[in-house]
Amino acid sequence: MDVSKYNVGYYTAPGTHTKWVNKDHIEKAPHWCSVDLRDGNQSLVIPMSLEEKLEFYKLLLKVGFKEIEVGFPAASETEYEFLRTLIENNMIPEDVTVQVLTQCREHIIRRTFEACKGAPNAIIHFYNSTSVAQREQVFKKSKEEIKKIAVEGAKLVKKLAAEYEGNFRFEYSPESFTGTEPEYALEVCNAVLDVLEPSEDNNVIINLPVTVEMSLPHVYANQVEYMHENLKYRENVTISLHPHNDRGTGVADAELALLAGADRVEGTLFGNGERTGNVDIITLAMNMYSHGVDPKLDFTNMPSIVETYEKCTRMHVYERSPYAGALVFAAFSGSHQDAIAKGMNFRKDKELHNWSVPYIPIDPEDISRTYDADVIRVNSQSGKGGIGYLLEQTYGYVLPPKMREHLSYMCKNVSDHEHRELKVSDVLEIFKNNYFDCESPVAIKNMSFTQKADGVDAYVTFEVKGEATTLHTTGNGSLNAVNNALKKLTGSSYKLEVYSEHSMQGQGSGSLAAAYIGLEDEKGNISWGAGTNTDIIKASINALLAAYNNMTK
Repeated sequence: MDVSKYNVGYYTAPGTHTKWVNKDHIEKAPHWCSVDLRDGNQSLVIPMSLEEKLEFYKLLLKVGFKEIEVGFPAASETEYEFLRTLIENNMIPEDVTVQVLTQCREHIIRRTFEACKGAPNAIIHFYNSTSVAQREQVFKKSKEEIKKIAVEGAKLVKKLAAEYEGNFRFEYSPESFTGTEPEYALEVCNAVLDVLEPSEDNNVIINLPVTVEMSLPHVYANQVEYMHENLKYRENVTISLHPHNDRGTGVADAELALLAGADRVEGTLFGNGERTGNVDIITLAMNMYSHGVDPKLDFTNMPSIVETYEKCTRMHVYERSPYAGALVFAAFSGSHQDAIAKGMNFRKDKELHNWSVPYIPIDPEDISRTYDADVIRVNSQSGKGGIGYLLEQTYGYVLPPKMREHLSYMCKNVSDHEHRELKVSDVLEIFKNNYFDCESPVAIKNMSFTQKADGVDAYVTFEVKGEATTLHTTGNGSLNAVNNALKKLTGSSYKLEVYSEHSMQGQGSGSLAAAYIGLEDEKGNISWGAGTNTDIIKASINALLAAYNNMTK
């Protein structure tokens, strides 16, 4: 690795342009433009077919995009046919504008207008590269020659817009803006604006693409603020961003540049695009959402969006992709699970509206993710808090703390030995198999109780290895009487250390009750049992018997 070959390839904006530094959050959503069907599509190993592009287009409409770049119609027949299909089949809603890309070359611009003929609303996005590297190495042209390409392109799109049927807006990009001297980029953009003559009825978009990420995000923000403060016709110009992700900071580029005065963002779902991709609009929008800002895009059914994206692009949404990844809300760590469970219960108990649950930046339910499948996940690293929370939220069982700990060790042991994650149904199965209906070696076949002034008189029939034994005992309650009978039958000297009960569902006497019992033996070990019944006495006695039988194993 020879670091000496790399020098700073970007150019800082002249003067001081750091007003954005004093802003701590984005106050409103920008105009969004999806470039999935152009920039995202051209980066696919197998570009989308016409049918796939139509399906993806419908998804973008459903999400709420009002500006959609549908392709480079002069580049291929599929691109051209797709746009004509949208126009001829009246598939462009009145409040939606399609955008098409074209180089500043006459025959390509003319072909682009032919493709757009009859479009209800269309943005003609024309561009030429202005960077030092492109000027010197690719085009071998001077600054004046490069500026002339942009100006001639602006003159032609303005001329053709008057000749062709349709409602057209204009967008210009100094491609490779981040490798261009900001003063020169400003000179070229202003020359283009002088041709296009922005006005209240003729808003023009100046797009400042991070064609290649070259700098730290704050440098790009300074460049954008410089353009924001010095562009002509600024009140009638929309400053647009088009960040790529070569340095892995495309989202930061966009966020800081919005603080610096930009109005619009071009990007893709899940950051698909050339090389390392475009800026991820889902991350950007959901970041705003997490700060209480309406992003004006609908991601309430995130799983469905992921499914359609993966189907149409043959790409995979990474499991750790912010907000949308399969594991982004998942907590396997015991301490994390415990904090989340306590946070959720705190929020419920306090009837809080504001979201402040530890480790989870937004409510997963807002984007159709569930707590049992997406948040508390059980493996060998999990803890009692998360496992207990799953049982409570999914099935209604509220285990005593020490019993939760005992169950967590059993679940972790299963996960560790089988080398797999456990589903919440697996946890329930382990719970029931180990704490319920443990009828060996001792079972109860019959019970009768008589309430007396000083307690309960009981007759209990036990069965041990097929032999029935009926004992008469007393106690301060039915459970105590049966417990006394069990001790008398077995000669045991255990201690009933933990008892808890609760109603699981329904109201009144017909509701199902759950009981949990922990028995401590002479060595201080606790064995656990659980029981459910519409009769709390029977539920408690079932739990007692299960705990005793577990103690004898």
